[in-house]
Amino acid sequence: MAALAAAGGTAVVQAAGTDAWTAVRQQVARWFGRGNPQREHAELERLDQTAGELQAARPTEVERVRIRQEAAWQGRIEALLESLEDIERARVADELRTLLAQQASHSSVSAGPSGLAIGGDVDVRADHGSAAAVTMGHVTLGNPSQPGPYQD
Repeated sequence: MAALAAAGGTAVVQAAGTDAWTAVRQQVARWFGRGNPQREHAELERLDQTAGELQAARPTEVERVRIRQEAAWQGRIEALLESLEDIERARVADELRTLLAQQASHSSVSAGPSGLAIGGDVDVRADHGSAAAVTMGHVTLGNPSQPGPYQD
């Protein structure tokens, strides 16, 4: 259960601020709410607080805030699972596994042979006389060649 809770905490934090956030936010709140609208509303507020803290974090703090939020959500998930009887716990854990699998299928990235898949931002730089290039299919982006001695 600890591994499942850790995966759940990570999934919540990774989804915050992405296109998947709205759907993940609703699904997680519904999962925690267990049919109770007041609990679901409280979870929506907690999820919004998580997203807000991640968004407000300074670049030097983002990793620390992310780790803290993942641990907090892991703890919340573990507490919920531990509060349930064995049969109910198994059913609720399966629901969480399904929710995580759905999120993973919507947010996965892939690349073909010799490809590089990146599931986040990319920053490619060339400075101080170096060169950088990114190849995408038949398009190549990079530094232009230097003009020859006879070109103006």
